[in-house]
Amino acid sequence: MWIGVVGAGRIGAHHAAVLAALDGVEGVVVADADHDRAAALAARVGARAAPSPEAVFDGGADAVVIAATTAAHPALIARAARAGLPAFCEKPVALDVPGTLRALREADAAGTLLQLGFQRRFDAGFRAARAALRAGRLGRVHTIRAVTSDPAPPPAAFLAQSGGLIRDCLVHDFDAVRWLTGREVTEVYARGATGGASAALFREAGDVDTAAVLLTLDDGTLVTATATRCNGAGYDVRMELSGELDQWVVGLDARTPATSAEPSGPPPPARPWPGFLERFAPAYRAELAAFVGAARGEAPNPCPGREGLHALLVAEACETSRRENRPVRVAPAPD
Repeated sequence: MWIGVVGAGRIGAHHAAVLAALDGVEGVVVADADHDRAAALAARVGARAAPSPEAVFDGGADAVVIAATTAAHPALIARAARAGLPAFCEKPVALDVPGTLRALREADAAGTLLQLGFQRRFDAGFRAARAALRAGRLGRVHTIRAVTSDPAPPPAAFLAQSGGLIRDCLVHDFDAVRWLTGREVTEVYARGATGGASAALFREAGDVDTAAVLLTLDDGTLVTATATRCNGAGYDVRMELSGELDQWVVGLDARTPATSAEPSGPPPPARPWPGFLERFAPAYRAELAAFVGAARGEAPNPCPGREGLHALLVAEACETSRRENRPVRVAPAPD
């Protein structure tokens, strides 16, 4: 297969390099609105540069990976559907529910595969925790605690088009909770805060640098999820699942950016995780390998695009809760 990668930024470059080394991929075609950037990436990873993103859909590829800016996702998903191409798209499908529904309906009408990039579903720790939970090893799970912490704020240009901390960052936790437990989020209560040297940056973008959310699942399980852009110790993604029989922690290893205050505790990590590409590198490889298999018809879609709609609805409820300072029910997913 020839795989087209639309978008030659940080995540697109990473995906292109991974795809170029995957079994079953004959070659990679890279496209970007900035052709020079696409050509430079193609030269680095041994790919071919397309003259434009449109050229990828006009016979230049057998499947497409969408890693362009978020605002371009819906149109690119629709273009892939009309071309009859299987598509992998980085989350989100779109920044709002109407745009998400339009893109999903385009793919449904064409009958084409759309896999969404929730890479935590392919992480070894998350997968082990899911298997343990589903096998009953934890007993009744009463509490889940999720942490997502970036080491430093992103550029201002990214903040302006990211959709905000909750939609961009915590949406991963919302998806992971649903995927791990098999339950739906029914109600949320969210708060946000901004301070420190970067406060003006976030206020200008209408965003917050830190958020905390209380989720209630449909079986009564309570979930707390926190996120921040200002975790100077390093990149930290953890999830604790506490049950009546046992407690499991995802993301607790020798590189977790945390210092124990206990005299007998472990020392601080010598090499804390610096960012998401390093922390989830094996997961990114696994999800793209799964996409290639699904595109070839060898396996089912491991993360259908509609999963993004469910996570977005939770994020939308959280944004309403944060603005209005009240609990909010999560809207049911429209057809």
